[in-house]
Amino acid sequence: MYHSVDDCADDPYNVTVTPDRLRQQLHWLRSRGLHGVSVAQLLDARCRGAGRGLVALTFDDGYGDFLENALPLLRHYECSATVFVLPGRIGGENGWDAEGPRKPLLTAQGIRAAAAAGMEIGSHGLTHIDLTLADDEQRRAELQRSKLQIEELTGREVFGFCYPYGSVDARTVEGVRRAGYRYGCAISPGPLTSVYAMPRVFVGQADTPWRLELKRRVHRIRRRPWQVGEDAR
Repeated sequence: MYHSVDDCADDPYNVTVTPDRLRQQLHWLRSRGLHGVSVAQLLDARCRGAGRGLVALTFDDGYGDFLENALPLLRHYECSATVFVLPGRIGGENGWDAEGPRKPLLTAQGIRAAAAAGMEIGSHGLTHIDLTLADDEQRRAELQRSKLQIEELTGREVFGFCYPYGSVDARTVEGVRRAGYRYGCAISPGPLTSVYAMPRVFVGQADTPWRLELKRRVHRIRRRPWQVGEDAR
């Protein structure tokens, strides 16, 4: 689980890795015989029994620096990824981070460029609100309208949703399923873990190769196993 790839001198929320750190992390990934792919690619491979050695890479929030700083490195290491964007904030900035520096988000042209480069584009909601605190109408709008707007923008079906702040509850997970998504990405969903609330490993600037190896091993112990065919309810 990545976010921004840029200078991280001012990063109070720890959401940024430098391009050089990302390069080290992708090099570590490939040196272990692992291949970074989008979430949709990983799930499709697992359905075919061919998921061994694949690791889904995700970039939350759709920061504008993805095109300049992350995409060239992903291409160099022959990896793909899923970029979760906010169609209600296209070309805007990360206004939800009250204390952090303002970071520009991908424009419509940037989102289309990422899709054309082979990245999967998923939804992070319309505006980055905590859906567990939203009323039913607002939740439906964030889930359904964001999916439709991204599909209109890219001309491609949107398969995945990423929960803002990693916040999940049963109603929101069910909302993701009803909105027509094939999967949802969380952080630590606990008993809600399923294909509609998949756990992820946070990756930050402090994650050197040895820390990544440790996180890889701990993840298997801390997270509940699940099968691709499990129902989210």
